[in-house]
Amino acid sequence: MPSDSSTAFVLLHPNDNVIVALRGISIGEQLVVIRGSERIELMVRALVPAGHKIALEPILHESAVRKFGWPIGYATSLIGPGEHVHTHNVRNDHREDQAAYATDIPADPNPVSGYSFRGYRRANGKVGTRNYLAVISNVNCSASVARMIANRFDKESLAAYPNVDGVISFRHEGGCAMAWEGSRHRMLTRVLGGMARHPNIGGFLLVGLGCEQGTLDYLVDSQRLHSISIPGQSVNSQVQTPVLSMQNLGGTRATVERGVEVAQDLLAQVNQFVRTEVPASELILGTECGGSDGYSGITANPVLGAASDLLVACGGTTILSETTEIYGAEHLLTRRARTREVAEKLMERIQWWKWYSRNYGEEMDNNPSVGNKAGGLTTIAEKSLGAIAKGGTTALEAVYEYAQPIDRKGFVIVDSPGFDPASVTGMVASGANIVAFTTGRGSCFGFKPVPSFKIASNSALYSRLPEDMDFNAGQVLEGRETSEVGRELFEQLLRVASGEPTCSERLGIGDEEFVPWLVGPVL
Repeated sequence: MPSDSSTAFVLLHPNDNVIVALRGISIGEQLVVIRGSERIELMVRALVPAGHKIALEPILHESAVRKFGWPIGYATSLIGPGEHVHTHNVRNDHREDQAAYATDIPADPNPVSGYSFRGYRRANGKVGTRNYLAVISNVNCSASVARMIANRFDKESLAAYPNVDGVISFRHEGGCAMAWEGSRHRMLTRVLGGMARHPNIGGFLLVGLGCEQGTLDYLVDSQRLHSISIPGQSVNSQVQTPVLSMQNLGGTRATVERGVEVAQDLLAQVNQFVRTEVPASELILGTECGGSDGYSGITANPVLGAASDLLVACGGTTILSETTEIYGAEHLLTRRARTREVAEKLMERIQWWKWYSRNYGEEMDNNPSVGNKAGGLTTIAEKSLGAIAKGGTTALEAVYEYAQPIDRKGFVIVDSPGFDPASVTGMVASGANIVAFTTGRGSCFGFKPVPSFKIASNSALYSRLPEDMDFNAGQVLEGRETSEVGRELFEQLLRVASGEPTCSERLGIGDEEFVPWLVGPVL
C-alpha cells in the first residue's frame, strides 16, 4: 500500500528531484508523489532515516541533485528512483554566480504597527532586554580576577537590587602576544567595546593586568567608552570609566576587593533602570542555527524567517551571521542586496573565507558536521540553503565586519564563523539584544547578557529536551502554516524581550559562552 504522503515525506519544490523523509522509511515501501501535474509512484530501495533524501527520478552521473529548487550537489554515480541520496553518492561542487548583484530586490514590506515590548531605555537611546552589570577582562591574565569579582555577587546579595539581572564577567584567551593594532587587536577591541556599550549592560568595570599589549587606555579611548549613565542623565564622556589594573592595585586579592567595592557602587546605579514600553522596532534579533538536521531548513529556519520578516515590517533589525554557512547559498542573498556595493561586500567576505580556510588546510565544502550528516544534511550548499532562511525574505541592507556596530534597520549580515559561541559573541557585540537559535539535533546553548531562545525543528526533539527547547517549529510538519507559526514565534520573542526567561536562563546557562573570534597569529 502507498504510504500516507502527509506523514512519510515532503516535496519542497516542484523542480526538486528528491523528497525528504518525515519518518524512517523501510526498504520496499511504496510512495505516491504528486509533483505538479505528475503522479509518481515510487518504491523505496534503501532504509532511509528521517530527515534524509530519496531520489524521485533517475539522477545521472554528474547531474545536479536539486532540493529547495536549487542544486545542492552532483551525483557521483547513477542514482535510481527510490534510492537513498546522501554522502555516499553526492559530492559538493558549488559554482559561484557573481553576475546577479542587486537584481531581485524585494519590495519593502507593508509597515506593521502595534507590537511592543518592555525594555530598558539607555541614555544613548538604545534599548536593552536585560539589565546586567559586567566585569570585563581586557586580557586573559586578568580573567580569573574578573570571574572572582563577579562570583562575589550571588542571588542573596543581589536581592537588594531587584532591577538587576546579575553580575557577569567577560573572559577570553587574548589581549596580549599580538601585533599592536593588528587583526587580533582590532577584533578583540571591537568585541570588548561592543559588550561594554551593549544595551543589556547597565554598567561595567574593566580589569587588566597592567602590562598587556591591548591596554586598558587603548580600549577606552578607541571605543569611546564612558561610565554608566543613569536614567535622566545624559551621556557624559568626561565621567571616568572604572578601570582596575592588578599591577597598580597590589595584585590579585587587592584587585578583587577593590573590584567588589566598585561593583557595589555601580549596582546601586544600575538598579535605577526600569522597564518601559518601547516599540518592536527597538529589537535587534540575532539568528543562529546549531546542530541542524534535515528538518531545520524546512521548519525551524523558515519559521524564524517569517518572524524576521515581521520584525523588519515593524521597523526592527534581524541579523544573519555564520558566513561559512552562507557559502553555497550566497547567490540568493546577492540578488536581494539593496545595492551592488552590499552584494560585493558579501562576496568579498566569501572570498576571504575561502582564502582563510585554504591557508590553514581546511575547505569550506567540508562544513557539515558529523551530526549534520546524521540528520540528513549532505553538502554545504544544502545546509546553507536551509540556513539562510532564518533571515527571511526582505532586502539585504548591509554587511558588517565581525562585532562592527550595526547602524541600519532591516535585514543585515554580520560576518562570523559558524561556531555557535563565536558567532553569537559577534552578533551580540554588534548590538543584538535577543538571539533566536534553531536546532534539529539539539542544542543547550545560552549566552549572557542576551536571552537565547531555542527553536526545535521537530516535535520529537521538543519532547526529548523539554528543559532546553523554548519553541516547537515541528508544528509545520504537522500541518500548520509557516507564517502562522512564525507570527506566534515573533510574539513569544517579544514576551522574552520583556523579561520572560528562556530555558537557558532558567538553567543558569550563559556565563561560559563568550568566545571572541580572533584572527591572526599569537606572537
